Amino acid sequence: MEPDASQQLAMYKKMVTSRQYEDAIQGAYFEGKLPNFNMANGPIPGEMHLSSGQEPCAAGVCAHLTNDDYVSATHRAHHIAIAKGVDLERMTAEIFGRVSGLSGGRGGHMHLFDTNVNFMSSGIVGEGIAPAVGAALSFQMRGLPHVAVAFIGEGAANQGAFHESLNLAGLWKVPFVCIIEDNSYGISVDKKRSTAVPRNDVRAAGYNMPGIYIENNDPLSIYAAAGEAIDRARKGGGPSLIEIETFRLTGHFTGDPETYRPEGEKESITKRDALPLMRERMIKNDVAAVADIEAAEQSASETVARAIAFARAAPEPAPEEALNMVFV
Repeated sequence: MEPDASQQLAMYKKMVTSRQYEDAIQGAYFEGKLPNFNMANGPIPGEMHLSSGQEPCAAGVCAHLTNDDYVSATHRAHHIAIAKGVDLERMTAEIFGRVSGLSGGRGGHMHLFDTNVNFMSSGIVGEGIAPAVGAALSFQMRGLPHVAVAFIGEGAANQGAFHESLNLAGLWKVPFVCIIEDNSYGISVDKKRSTAVPRNDVRAAGYNMPGIYIENNDPLSIYAAAGEAIDRARKGGGPSLIEIETFRLTGHFTGDPETYRPEGEKESITKRDALPLMRERMIKNDVAAVADIEAAEQSASETVARAIAFARAAPEPAPEEALNMVFV
């Protein structure tokens, strides 16, 4: 099931919006932190995990989802949030720690929640899998035609929550899809040094569900596999697991020197960047005219600029509000 021309252009727009967003966030993040890097300084203090390079995983999957479908994501969540339709202005305000943010500025960039589109993310590795299975069980029990999707990194597939949740998903045959974004590294540890199996899709067999592996971060292959898995889940066919070979073009966190990467690896994955490759393929295959692609890119740029401006103009929370919404 290959996406048609309009779907490919829509996916590309989501991807380019995400990339431009990450570039803008990175620029804002470094303000006040250089030349002597101090992550406490600047308008966005703390760590920052960017998703540049992993955009196809989100765009290809979320193209099949509605606002009623549930998505849980990881600490590296911006591309997934954008693809799911999270309010970008309020999301950016949240990242800047402003009162107009999704959670009033309390969650930051790793803990994003937008109930209007049933989206959440968490900074805890593997934390979102069980809630997604729970959401899928809720849909099943209420007879609703919705699905729940959990995005995780390949490192989370070694967490107990992964195995416990997939076991129940397979046992109950809930409408659930687990997406593993395999960018080869859990922080700085190569997958080969942490995982007993070369690919996590083989683990699906242990939980009585299909396991699919997608190579080369290909948006069209992701779209096709996700479409089949999501359609199967909607029709009562049960859960699926999809592992996607993707590429993290930045470090684990912004400012990461990436000394753990072998020589030449960064250059190699940059050449395989899916964004320019998809642009080139759409033009070559007459899927979209250059003018349409440039219009999508311009629209993305304007959307990102509005979100950044909204966040910068939003008020900061009053100090006395620090303990509000805290359970003691």
